[in-house]
Amino acid sequence: MAISLQELKQQVRSQKERIPSLYGAVDFDKTPTRFAELISDRSQMPRRLAKKFRPALLADAERIERARAYTMLGDIVADAYAALMPRYGFRSLIGMLQKACDQGLDAVPDAPPELIDFIFAMEKTPEWVDMNLVEEGARISRNQMANLTPFAIRGAFIATFMNKYSGLPMALTGTLSSESAVQRVNETASFFTTATLPGALQRYGVGFKAAAMVRLMHSMVRFNLLTRLDKWDVNVYGIPIPQVDQMPAGTIPGFLAAFAAMGRKNKKFTSEERAIVELCRYQSYLLGLPEELLPATPKAIVDVMMAYSGTLRDGYDDETCGALVRATMAAYRPKDKRVRSRIYNQVEKSFSKVFFYRVFLSEGNRSLAKKMNVNASPIDYLFFAMVSAYVLPQVVATKVAQRIPVIDGIVDRMLVKKINRLLVEYGHPEYTTDASSYKG
Repeated sequence: MAISLQELKQQVRSQKERIPSLYGAVDFDKTPTRFAELISDRSQMPRRLAKKFRPALLADAERIERARAYTMLGDIVADAYAALMPRYGFRSLIGMLQKACDQGLDAVPDAPPELIDFIFAMEKTPEWVDMNLVEEGARISRNQMANLTPFAIRGAFIATFMNKYSGLPMALTGTLSSESAVQRVNETASFFTTATLPGALQRYGVGFKAAAMVRLMHSMVRFNLLTRLDKWDVNVYGIPIPQVDQMPAGTIPGFLAAFAAMGRKNKKFTSEERAIVELCRYQSYLLGLPEELLPATPKAIVDVMMAYSGTLRDGYDDETCGALVRATMAAYRPKDKRVRSRIYNQVEKSFSKVFFYRVFLSEGNRSLAKKMNVNASPIDYLFFAMVSAYVLPQVVATKVAQRIPVIDGIVDRMLVKKINRLLVEYGHPEYTTDASSYKG
């Protein structure tokens, strides 16, 4: 159940007392500029939807107050652990967390209380989660991860750069070089792909560890930006990477399923969609998102995404968003420079452009593609069509095979092998952030 508004506000304010080295100077009663609460404010919600749904959203006082609170909520347990950097150094914190994930807390001599709290919070499986459904969602999702994601991940990644208020942390942490962009794209692909492996999100699974590492990386970014850089303005941007900013990326498959369900007469998930949603929910829970931001029904999922986009101020600037997109699109992702790899890199770029344009841009803001330098050319559309003709039949055939009891096990083993090969291509994810490389 969702906590009360009063409890939520107290949780937000408690960050100041619990982690003063990080949040001591933050005024949690002041609303940052990024929060768009007036009808005259231009929000991230597409204009055609804003005209229809935003007035009712803004008229719901409690819903707006909850959205305001989540805009200022970080990750209390991970932030407290990251705040130990001046004492331990960031590499020691990473090492202790890795060992705790791999071998348990008993394997970490003199583990700091903050690490114990961090691991305990992740180990506490919520009552609402159905782990059997999570595993089923992972099994179904392996098809997309193995066949489609390698071509689409760059397009999904640049979708997170459409807003300067949510994208600035990425810009400041040194991701404006092609080398850093490659690392972040591959780390993102690796994380979401790893989560679909069998048992990955179990306590000692590779997905559990990856989620812990991502949480620590985000908390280290918060620590570095709030304590070491003058460029971060809390009054304008709020808390760096608040939990609510992680929701869209973590729940894209669930949101697309909810949107599809809302277009049907019964407005309900199919059994496969429900499993995919459960995977998204638990994966995002491990990343630190509170239950209220992880609803289970189609309408509730759409509503929470509307509340987010309807209160995030619209803001695109070339220095932040454009630079991130250019670095990501310029990045060369393959490990070698063989002719085959060069061709793949170019085709994958083209596919990502069209994929981004079709999936993440509404009709009202497609001019943004030109500003972001991802306006697709006829050649891009040709490559998109070629990849679609190659990939979609595989996706459809695999989906059918997954429903046939006699061969589903064989198909699944093939998908797992393919995913493991992809993870080798993506490289070993570091999930680290070093303040010495930050811009400014």
